[in-house]
Amino acid sequence: MAGSTGARLPLQGGLPPDVALTGAVREIACDESGFSGTNLLDPATPVIVHAGVDLSRDEAAELIRTLRSGFRFSPDEVKSRQFLRRREAAEAVQWFLSALRGRAHVHLVDKEFFLATRVVDLLLAEPSYAAGTRLSGDRRPAAAALHRAGRAAGPGWTAFLAAVVEMLRTKRRDRADDRSVERFFAARDALRRHVGDAQAGAVLDALDPARVAAVQARLYAGDRTIPPPLEPLLPALAETVLHWSGGGRWRVLVIHDEQSALTEDRLRRLQAALAAGDPAGPSPLAGLVMADSRDDPRVQAADLLAGVARRMPGVPGDGPLRPLLSPAPGHDPGAVVATHEAGAAAVAHDPNAVTAEQEPS
Repeated sequence: MAGSTGARLPLQGGLPPDVALTGAVREIACDESGFSGTNLLDPATPVIVHAGVDLSRDEAAELIRTLRSGFRFSPDEVKSRQFLRRREAAEAVQWFLSALRGRAHVHLVDKEFFLATRVVDLLLAEPSYAAGTRLSGDRRPAAAALHRAGRAAGPGWTAFLAAVVEMLRTKRRDRADDRSVERFFAARDALRRHVGDAQAGAVLDALDPARVAAVQARLYAGDRTIPPPLEPLLPALAETVLHWSGGGRWRVLVIHDEQSALTEDRLRRLQAALAAGDPAGPSPLAGLVMADSRDDPRVQAADLLAGVARRMPGVPGDGPLRPLLSPAPGHDPGAVVATHEAGAAAVAHDPNAVTAEQEPS
């Protein structure tokens, strides 16, 4: 653009760590792939992947240099779309994932299942920043039952999820004449007629119009104690932190590619929620520092891992991704599998995606 200096804008968001961090601290570089804002029903991105790597700058730089060898990548960074379109992609992916074994973690969130957890965590219980994580694992069986029964119910499930999204998407919307709660319950009633599973039926029957309307009113009022209802990145980040904390042995300082969803206020509330498991100790989230992947090879490695994991076809747990994959306890085991297969089918003709024949064994 004319007159542009090419200067970068300052990185936004993040949570500055304490001046003097206490305890053992582990620095983990992270990035995501599949972020689609509040459009959680976009068939092109059925999952969001959050990846973290435990590498030094030198180790990450050497890994990227090795991958770049023989490829004509951008001089600034290696991206998964470029990486996976190469004929040598299968061999390179296998090498890349093997090189990261024991030094990386991948958390996948099926967006449909995430919405099922929101129905349970926000509309049937007191909203909390621990929602959607292993810290609220006692609610996962109900969400898993709703998800399985809903998928088996046919088109009514998609209409129900669309009604959930419409009702919870209150930002920049005029509240006057908002009938989204009524439409939500109409969709609930239509779905209920096709749900025979007792546990899923109990979840749908327990939804109360007055309570649901009260939650929506709090969202309209800007109640920050409620986690952003259509934002799966925060619980994904929480799972990444809990994984790397090793059951409380480490505090985790996250180095993250810039992401608008990770505001300081939200991160402070997440930090407090993660500390609730051990009130006597510090939060496992020591802080979060934004970084540009063009400047930090660790973030670039995490970005590449997240992109590769999201675009790999088939069942993630059956391939070379298995050693790096650690879904949250209580997660619906069929959720990621079914949706990831659907996403793979959707990109089967994408030249940027690894084909089934290219998938390493």
